[in-house]
Amino acid sequence: MKRLLYAVVVFSIFIACKEERKEIIEEVPVKTDSIATHVEPVKNLPFSWEAANIYFLLTDRFNNGTTENDLNYDRTEPTGPLRGFMGGDIQGITQKIEEGYFSDLGINAIWFTPVVEQVHGSTDEGTGNTYAYHGYWTKDWTALDPNFGTRKDLEKMVKAAHKHGIRVLMDVVLNHTGPVTDKDEAWPEEWIRTSPTCDFTSYETTVECTLVENLPDVRTESNEAVELPDALLAKWKEEGRLSQELDELQLFFERTGYPRAPRYYIIKWLTDYVNHLGIDGFRVDTVKHVNENAWSELYKEASFAFENWKKMHPDKVLDDQPFYMVGEVYNYGISNGREFDFKDKKVDYFAHGFKSLINFELKEDAKKDYESIFRKYDKILRSQLNGKSVVNYLTSHDDGHPYDIERKDPIRAANILMLTPGASQIYYGDETARSLTVTGTEDTPVQGDASLRSFMNWEELDSLPKTKEIFEHWKKLGTFRRKHLAVGAGIHKRLGKSPYVFSRSYSEGDIKDKVVIGLDLPKGKKSLWVKGFFGDGTKLYDTYSDTEVVVQNGKVILENDYNIALLEHKE
Repeated sequence: MKRLLYAVVVFSIFIACKEERKEIIEEVPVKTDSIATHVEPVKNLPFSWEAANIYFLLTDRFNNGTTENDLNYDRTEPTGPLRGFMGGDIQGITQKIEEGYFSDLGINAIWFTPVVEQVHGSTDEGTGNTYAYHGYWTKDWTALDPNFGTRKDLEKMVKAAHKHGIRVLMDVVLNHTGPVTDKDEAWPEEWIRTSPTCDFTSYETTVECTLVENLPDVRTESNEAVELPDALLAKWKEEGRLSQELDELQLFFERTGYPRAPRYYIIKWLTDYVNHLGIDGFRVDTVKHVNENAWSELYKEASFAFENWKKMHPDKVLDDQPFYMVGEVYNYGISNGREFDFKDKKVDYFAHGFKSLINFELKEDAKKDYESIFRKYDKILRSQLNGKSVVNYLTSHDDGHPYDIERKDPIRAANILMLTPGASQIYYGDETARSLTVTGTEDTPVQGDASLRSFMNWEELDSLPKTKEIFEHWKKLGTFRRKHLAVGAGIHKRLGKSPYVFSRSYSEGDIKDKVVIGLDLPKGKKSLWVKGFFGDGTKLYDTYSDTEVVVQNGKVILENDYNIALLEHKE
């Protein structure tokens, strides 16, 4: 019987995919304006998640592709500054992909905040009335929020990204639902808990509790079967998809044998986006607040869905990379190695589906000299974390103490983030020095992490020479890093102390790559020591200054006013 049901599942998916492909015959058009035409083809460059250039954006705050979806569900209540929807959407992301913005910046993966349907109402927890513009307050995992866009919009965005050689990371939440509001009732008690509030003194008081008041916690540790909420069933019925949703759930539970416990419903709903759209990976929210076994299960089902999507869409597959998961284990740092310590229990999340964890440590390491940072990360990634990786960042949406919060030295920030071993996460506006200290007015001050989440400063990029100069630096570093796996995943070695010169070398299968980089170089004529790495007579190209050089007597000579050099083999 199970075999028959499994065959029905596969056949149903096959038919659905055929229908989807009929509806979307035409590829997403790539603009041929001046912005797009100079973008080099990037689809076939070697890719490794360990060296990925990830761009993280708040969907609502990046780019408004259409104003037609700016208001939904009567979300018209006044809010605190930067605490309401501002119009950014999935179409806006697609526009920037097509324009070549991400390719110009060297991006090969985009992580965007959740776009599933959010609670309709607002809350006020002391920081001003707030709507779920950030995407972390789920109401229905099976639908997209119209403020962000439609399923078709998301489908087009994934296709456009893949066409440009860019992977798509979907931000997913399993830990909690959205808060209770005057428009959104709580899920049934068998699904969620509303107390106690976490005090983070032990494993249990971090996992089986609510993060904050009025943020219902999903009972992800439970294996007890539960019924679907009446409100959700009524919603599906009104939307004309009740039978479809129930049939799909039946097939999922028949195939997997899982009990109908809360986490398995949500795992099914989340992995549907992988199965139908070819999402390449998940950025997983609030990882340490969920029993780690749930992440193993999520990874298993997401991997199954990803491989199935590849089989159904062989002409759309970028490469043989497996499904990727990066986790937000709050306050995890690379120095922790494999384990996170809850004081009464240690957990190795890398053993539960995660290829990478977000590294909260670089923002502090960034205060050190370059060599100390690079040597430390190289050592840890080749020992405790061998075969795994971290995603480094300097600024983010909820870190109130980022590196260089006043954007005094965005050039050094770029050097650190883009040249430190591991994957890099650019937070939208890092590359344009978007303000992280928006204050508002005396009567309406910006409070909490809202100051980190202003709308992308496109106007400044278009009009301010200083902003353009900063952006150009990030572009040069990003495109060099994207082209050379050695930068993020290679072996680090210092070649010269003064001026500071180092090498990175990468070898994996048929892919071999080596580069030399110089930082804090003097203006004018400068000599870079490359002996023992590039032999005399080797032709090199400095991509930063667009200069060809030849190694002589173990060094290369450059003459320009740049304090950085990015050297590669002259092709």
